[in-house]
Amino acid sequence: MFKIGKVEIEKAILLAPMEDITDVSFRLICKELGADVVYTEFVNSEGLVRASEKTHDKLKIIEEERPVGIQIYGSSIESMVGGAIIAEAEHPDLIDINAGCWVKNVVGCGAGSALLKDPPYMQKMVTEVVKSVSLPVTVKTRIGWDDDTILIIEVAKRMEDAGAKALTVHCRTRKQGHKGDADWTWIPKVREVVNIPVVLNGGVMSANDVKLAFDQTGADGVMIARGAIGNPWIFHDAKELMNVGSISGVIDDKIKIKTCLRHLQLATKVKGERRAILEHRKFYSGYLKGLYNASKTRQAMMTLLDYNSVEDYLLNYLDELQNHKLVLE
Repeated sequence: MFKIGKVEIEKAILLAPMEDITDVSFRLICKELGADVVYTEFVNSEGLVRASEKTHDKLKIIEEERPVGIQIYGSSIESMVGGAIIAEAEHPDLIDINAGCWVKNVVGCGAGSALLKDPPYMQKMVTEVVKSVSLPVTVKTRIGWDDDTILIIEVAKRMEDAGAKALTVHCRTRKQGHKGDADWTWIPKVREVVNIPVVLNGGVMSANDVKLAFDQTGADGVMIARGAIGNPWIFHDAKELMNVGSISGVIDDKIKIKTCLRHLQLATKVKGERRAILEHRKFYSGYLKGLYNASKTRQAMMTLLDYNSVEDYLLNYLDELQNHKLVLE
């Protein structure tokens, strides 16, 4: 059971925090399609305490996406405490500490999965953050720095002792990054040593993976990251598979195009048209994946600068897709 504060969900399916991906528009799309809990992009605590407007913008949440967590990262306990207090003022349902990001610029600053090099310091950081806010605090981490330093059992105990209300485990090491198989066998081992909810992350790319993760590990929740990019229907399909035993049908061309436009409409409302159009370009590859003439269409859309042009182009493309199917039939 994923139970944190007022949030109580059986077999929760969560959208992972992803930089430049999980803004409010994408979170809303995933929420509409069945995500139980969503998270902001991970937010730099140093930027927050230094009053960076761009950094603070990442904290913005709206009622329709609840329950929602704000994830913060940093290497300094002082800045993490300050960042947590600032994040709490935005009234999320929980605050998550990033102790799992593997990318060089984060790790090089001593943040993210670099914290796994010093579990006592990591515990002290979480303890101080927990004491500084009234909201539930959770932690997302990895099984270890590399194959020779897999300390997730020790880390899990320390996080619970520090007051963390849940632990998400990306079942790869920092050295692996996103490469290689995620080792889900660590999830039941972690669940044996702590009494807080344990969420599985890593290697979840399909609805079948979600069901398999729950069935094999007994996890209290499953968190989806890259598997949701361009395929936010993964949440709907996973729930249908678990509740009914099968997925009713494939996502057709019309649904893909309409969802892409719905996503862009939401982004335009919160970011303004031009910024939304430019930032939405990274999603076209996922939404159009597998469709006829997708590459040519995607390249053409990179030149469009207003919503009406994008909508017209995609609706014309939808007509092209439907005509193409008729020819094939």
